[in-house]
Amino acid sequence: MSRALWFVAGAGAGVYALSKARRAAEALTPEGLADRLSGLGLGARLFGDEVRTGMAERETELRNRLGLRLHGDQAPAELTKEGNG
Repeated sequence: MSRALWFVAGAGAGVYALSKARRAAEALTPEGLADRLSGLGLGARLFGDEVRTGMAERETELRNRLGLRLHGDQAPAELTKEGNG
């Protein structure tokens, strides 16, 4: 029983090591590196979009709170400060 258990454990470890090695070798090919770089670029682009969206929302919130408006915005008279915009 003990030998069979060790045989199965060794075979499982070998399969695991082989799959990890194959995955690492694939990642180091030019196509694998290109895929990783494109994924990194996409992640950075999505993060930048989220940051810009958050900044715009926060700016709108602050403008509403302070009663300011952008040039060309049609704000109600009570929200428009004299001399701004």
